[in-house]
Amino acid sequence: MKTLILGAVAYDPKVVTIWEGFKQHFADHGLPFDFVLYSNYERLVEDQLGGVVDVAWNSPLAWIEAERAARSRGRAARAVAMRDTDRDLTSVVVVRADAKMRSLTELAGKTVAVGAADSPQATLIPLLAIADAGLEPGRDFEIRRHDILVGKHGDHIGGEREAARALVAGRVDAACMIDGNHLAFTQEGTLPQGVTRVLAQTAPYDHCNFTVLDGAPREAVDRFTSLLMAMSYDAAAVRPLLDLEGLKSWVPGRLAGYDQLNRAVDRFGTLTGWLAGVVRE
Repeated sequence: MKTLILGAVAYDPKVVTIWEGFKQHFADHGLPFDFVLYSNYERLVEDQLGGVVDVAWNSPLAWIEAERAARSRGRAARAVAMRDTDRDLTSVVVVRADAKMRSLTELAGKTVAVGAADSPQATLIPLLAIADAGLEPGRDFEIRRHDILVGKHGDHIGGEREAARALVAGRVDAACMIDGNHLAFTQEGTLPQGVTRVLAQTAPYDHCNFTVLDGAPREAVDRFTSLLMAMSYDAAAVRPLLDLEGLKSWVPGRLAGYDQLNRAVDRFGTLTGWLAGVVRE
């Protein structure tokens, strides 16, 4: 069987540990496997289009990049698997507890802190929610971006944490973040207990997936997918890997959970320049 090459973005040093562990697990189950790490998702998507990698561990924005770029070339992309924890997430718009605001429309004239420009959960999706409430970002309210490690699509949560700190410090009127990080920031003290509250919460959406393009080796991809689905959290050898990757089980990929992000990308023109360059190639 052909060696299956996976591409992933190195947003944290633990990524090396994760994929070395998966490489050994797949080898133990008869699947020749290797991986390539990237500094940003755009290069990963471009290399998958070029056949350098067979499977990409993509952020939700990278999935949209891959699907749209493939479609523009008459090709097709599939989301073959995702984590159980990639489904039905939400983002929140947080304000200080003493703020008088009770609805998103009251952000008019205010300053809203977001994460990196390419963060689905801390920028694009929550800004879409505010826009859907009738306020145009950059016109009806000021956006304060925290562009930490752009290219990693918010996988590195530094931008969200800085947005939260800006809110606590009084430099902004509201901050956007994924609900899981809102809880984590409260637990770690970045958002002290009782100092902030949630003004609004977005509709649920999905996060990362394993993306495969047409032309990938079918037998190896099928074996890869079946081995993922067979991983049991009860298995002592597997549990540490799943813990590092933040899941209890792998589930089939689905696409309905990307509707909000697709709308945000179109609303804000997020991919216009990059996609035009990829299509020209």
